[in-house]
Amino acid sequence: MSIAEIESMTVTERLQAIELLWASVSRIESQVSSPSWHGDILSARREKVQAGQGTFLSLSELRDRLRKP
Repeated sequence: MSIAEIESMTVTERLQAIELLWASVSRIESQVSSPSWHGDILSARREKVQAGQGTFLSLSELRDRLRKP
């Protein structure tokens, strides 16, 4: 599939394709490894929360944050 073919799809079709691809990849979880830095970030965040220094956002705060340029 080419970029041109993807761009000719509707947004709904593209989202459906993404969902299908993700479902396919998630079935072979053992073949997909996360980079080591993912574990490092998660460990640092866990330590921060356990030290009482973690901060959390509500879902609406997160949405607002993601919408800002």
